[in-house]
Order: sequence, then C-alpha cells, then structure tokens
Amino acid sequence: MSDGATTASSLRPDVRRRRSPDLASWLPARWSTVLTVYLVSRVFSLVLLAVVWEAARLAGVEFRTPGAELSLLDFTTSWDADRYRTIALQGYPTVLPTDAAGNVLPNEWAFLPVFPTLCHLLMVATGMPFSGAALLLSTAFGAGAALVLYRLVDSAVGHRGAIWAVLLLCFGPMGFLFSVGYAEGLMLFLLFGGVLAMQQRRYGLVLACGVVAAFTRPGALALALALAVHLVVRWRTERAAGPSSGHEPAAGSASSASPKLWARLGPWPWQVLPRRDLVQIVTAGAAVAAAGLAWPVVAHLATGQHDAYLQTEMAWWVDYVGRPAFVPLTPWFLLAGRWLGIAGIALVVALLVLAAVWFTRRSTLRLGQETVAFTASFALYLVAVFLPQQSLFRLLLPLTPLLGAPAVSERPVVRRTLLVGGIVLQPVAVVLLWLYVAP
Repeated sequence: MSDGATTASSLRPDVRRRRSPDLASWLPARWSTVLTVYLVSRVFSLVLLAVVWEAARLAGVEFRTPGAELSLLDFTTSWDADRYRTIALQGYPTVLPTDAAGNVLPNEWAFLPVFPTLCHLLMVATGMPFSGAALLLSTAFGAGAALVLYRLVDSAVGHRGAIWAVLLLCFGPMGFLFSVGYAEGLMLFLLFGGVLAMQQRRYGLVLACGVVAAFTRPGALALALALAVHLVVRWRTERAAGPSSGHEPAAGSASSASPKLWARLGPWPWQVLPRRDLVQIVTAGAAVAAAGLAWPVVAHLATGQHDAYLQTEMAWWVDYVGRPAFVPLTPWFLLAGRWLGIAGIALVVALLVLAAVWFTRRSTLRLGQETVAFTASFALYLVAVFLPQQSLFRLLLPLTPLLGAPAVSERPVVRRTLLVGGIVLQPVAVVLLWLYVAP
C-alpha cells in the first residue's frame, strides 16, 4: 500500500485474525476509485433529496423557496441557490433593500460572483435552465474537489488516509451539498488545489486558485495566511539545513556593529530562499489577500454605501444576536454569551483549546505543514468573522483534510463511527437543513 503499511502476508496468523478489515484496502489507489466513490455518494444524496421532496410535496409542506415544489431539479436550487439564480439572471442590486427602520435586509451582495457567472455562461452556451446548470457545475466541481483532496492527503499520509478523507467528505452529513446548486464543490476544489499547489511549490497556481476562490465564497484569506506560514517554515527549514553563501552582512553595514545579534537572527529569507521563489510566494500571498478583501470594496462602489457588504452579512445575525457592532474575534463569544451566559463563554474557550491541541498533535502534523497551516488558518478565519449558526456545518468542509490524519484513518472504531454517522445524519440534514432551514 502507498501509505507504507505492513502487508498482510508479513503478519503472523494470529495478528491477521485480530486485524479489522479496512475499507481502504478494498479500494485501489487510483483516480477512478475516487470518482467511483464520489458517484456512488451522488446517487445516495440524490435519492435522499428525491424522497424528501416527494414526501414533502405529498404532505403539503410549504416550500420556503418559491418554485421548489415544481420539480426535483427546482428543489435542488433552493435557499442560497435561489440567490445565485437571481445573480445569474439579473445581477446584483445597486440599492440595498431595507426595512421600515432603514436596516439592511439579507440580499445578493452576501453571495460572491464566480459560481453564478459560470452558471450564466453555461446557460447561454447550452440553453439549459439555471437549475440544470447549477446542479451540473456543483456535481462536477465536487468530483474535482474529491480528486484533489485525495491527492493532497495521499501525498502526506498515503492511500488509507486519503480514501477515508474522501469517504467522510462524500458521505458526511453535508455531502448532499454536492448535489444541489451550491458553490461548495467549486470552493473546495479551489482551496484544496491551492494547498496542493503550495505543497508542490507551484506558487503561480496558488495565486490563481486563491484569487478565484476569493470571489467564489468567503475564506480565501486563510490561503494567504497559510502561504505566510509556509514561507516562515520553509525559511527556517532551509536555514537549518546549512549556511547559504553570501548571507553575511556586507562590511561596513549598520549590522556589522552587532554581528552577534545578526548571526542569531539571520540569515534572512532573501538570503536563504531562491529569489524567484521568494518573489512568487510574496506576490501570491499579497494577491490572494487583496482579492480576499476586495468584495466589500466592490459592493461599496456598486451601491454607494461604504459598509454595504458588512451590513448585508450582519443582516443574517439579527435573529440570533440583534444588530451589534462588528468586532473581529468576538462573534462566537457574543452568541455563546447571549444564549448560555458565562457557561457559553467557557464552552467557546474549551473548544478553542481542544482545536489547538488537535492541530498540534503528531498525527495531525503528519498531514504536512501546508495542510495544517491552511486548516488552522481557516478555523481561525471562522472564529474571527463568522457567527455560529446552522451554516457552520457546511463552512467546516474546508477542514476535511484533517479527517485523513492517522488518528482517524488508522483507528477502525473512529473511522467507522464517522462514516456510519455521516450516512445516518445526511437524511436528517436534508430534512432539517434543506427543507426547513437554509444550510
């Protein structure tokens, strides 16, 4: 096996009998295997959606998204997908909708343009309706995300971890999102692709993936932060590998007055790393960061309201915490304190401590510094700007590479529990999060 596991033939008979069967050993390490797993999961999710749609229609349930009751295809473009439909057909509003008190209401500026633009182009090219274009693109990019996820984890911990990460993504509670008109598949494809490109030191591709991701769904800033971590780790690693010629300060320079201090701190990145790589890393990081911060500026220019994007995003907070001022790194504490008091604050602190422990475990670190840096950065992004609500479950999907860590993939009880739990909870998620409340 590609993960270096001991072959069954080399084990003693009594060891072989005690060893639990591993689904990964039955699935060959080929790209066609990943696609097969993905396609089986799409059949599973589509059957669930069809059953829920038909049962709801026969029971006379009122569908929250207009037209969702007309056909199964229309049902797959409910909730956020309906917002994408509006953008694809009409564009963004130039005047923000407000209530009687002048407060901004939820509107299309909360949804980024790449996915609906691709839907529009496919509609124009083929003549298919938005629902068909959105479902086709979501499914296709989900397949791409599964393939890149496999490659990303396989390069670090081998086939077993990689295939289990794919299985837990595709059959997880939120796996049905790859069979509806959402941008999750495209976003994961771009983010995982950016991390894989970083791992391979293809920084131009990191830039391309990150910039497009920044206009697909929020969260691309995590890729820029991961690049910064990658730069520091690579600098320290190559510095420790041996002295680099020409890194000593020139004679007569200001630093020559304190050679001991310079020796402790240097050599610096530009003295250790190839100049081309350093320029590409800095350029890619700056471009992705700029793209990640650009959409509020676009909303301002289009609407004339400087905080159009911020007020639009916070319009979804009203039912949970009212209309507070936005302060980074406080939303989780704000919600927990509002609903659970001091116990809620303690709960958030405990979750942050557990997350820090998980990210620093030896098992997690085996995934590679690029994957750990990205997933930790994305988790930090969620804590910094996102108010926890039902959408949190799908926003956690970029953390899926963590499920390929040996602490999960090499423990039969853990991996089976997660897989069976995902299969059992996906129909629950479809009913609760897709039929009644937007995921």
